[in-house]
Order: sequence, then C-alpha cells, then structure tokens
Amino acid sequence: MRKLIAMILLLSACNAFSQGAFTTGEYFKFRIHYGVVNAGYATLEVKEAVRNNKKIHHVVGNGYTTGMTKFFFKVQDNYESYFDKATGKPYQALRKIDEGGYTKHQESFFQQSNNTVTVKDYKAKNEKTYSVTENVQDVVSAFYYLRNHPNIDKLKVGESISLDMFFDDEVIKFKLKFIGRENLKTKFGTVSTMIFRPLVQAGRVFKEEESLTVWVSDDENKVPLRIKASLAVGSLKADLDSYRGLAHPFTAKK
Repeated sequence: MRKLIAMILLLSACNAFSQGAFTTGEYFKFRIHYGVVNAGYATLEVKEAVRNNKKIHHVVGNGYTTGMTKFFFKVQDNYESYFDKATGKPYQALRKIDEGGYTKHQESFFQQSNNTVTVKDYKAKNEKTYSVTENVQDVVSAFYYLRNHPNIDKLKVGESISLDMFFDDEVIKFKLKFIGRENLKTKFGTVSTMIFRPLVQAGRVFKEEESLTVWVSDDENKVPLRIKASLAVGSLKADLDSYRGLAHPFTAKK
C-alpha cells in the first residue's frame, strides 16, 4: 500500500515544459482496491500559489484507507509540491505520512541555483542540507514533469525517459519505460492508453524493477487511468474514480 500510494502521487502527475498537459484546477480521485475490497482513495489537485510575486503550481496529494481496511492498516498521507510553471523545477515539497503507525513529517526546500536541498524534519526536530544533481525533482513534481515531457509521445516500445528524484533524503535514478498501447475499459468507457513501467536504481529505496504498471490516456491530457501492483499474493490496483478541470477534452468510447 505504501509504495502504491507513493507511485500514484508520482505517476498521476506523465511537450518542453509548459502548461500543456494540465492546468490549475485539475483534480483526480483514485479508488484503491485489493481484489474486490475497496482499500482506500488517493487524490491529486493542482492549485496555484505565489512565490516572490510569481504565480507557481501548488499540487496537493492525499492518500487514505477506508472502511475495514483502516482498522488493519491505517494510512493517512499528505504530499505537496510547489514548482515553477515555466520550468517545472520544484521550490518546496511537503511529506506528512502515517502508514500503519510509521510516521514522517518533513519539508524540503530546493535551491536549484547551487544544487542543494534543505530538509526540515519536524518529527526528529532537525535540519539537514543535501547536495543533489542538477534539475532534480521531488516525488510529486516529477509526475507532472514526466506528464509534460516533450518526448512522451515519441517513445518507441522499450524506450524510457529518465530523471533524478529526491526522495527519503537521497537522489534516486528514476526511469519511466514505455511498454506499448492498449484500449483500456474504464468506468468512463474504453480509452486509448499508453502503458508505462517505472524503474528505479537498484539497492536504494526501491528494487530495480518495480512490479508496477501504469496506464495513461493517449491524448494531450495524459490522464492516469490505472496503476497496478503485482504482489506475492494477488494484486493491488488504483483506478481513476473521478476527475475535473482537465486542460483538454477527454473522450472515451462507450
């Protein structure tokens, strides 16, 4: 559950960077289910903020368990990111999570001019500064950066897009591999989709090949429609449950 919610917040949010695929007011709600059991929901909303008299994106992501699931494994996650509308570079990121008693409350401040990130840990009551690579993303801004990437529609099967992502106090090498295209049946109808698989650097936060598959609409919006995680027993899925405020028309075949 923990990894799936993190990936939803990353991959809901896959043209040079512009306001092409999304705009202020965009909202997604995902239903997370294990088999026939409704395990919880995750939401993403694009808001607007002002930094140094400049309008920037402010994305708020929340994930939480519902019903009987929260009695066995309660999740209440909050991820936020503030990033530049023109470049997609993050200024600030918030991570406040409670996952089955595992808690974390951190805020990261990105200094892109000198390639450092200062992390304030409100739980541990400390502050540390880390050296990072150029153009590094946070977990939420990375989603929107990938979604608006100029090569996203040009990928051939087996090719991937790479970026550096700062997560859990370290820089992770992240790749989004293109698997192919498929007509996907959803609650909104049948949608033409692009299929991706996220890959990350081995031996760090994740395994080299995640057992995750992501379907996004094959249009200008790149709407995340389904995320599936294969588990040792069964699988966990997240399906888009509702949306509003898309930048472009979204169509599905009934």
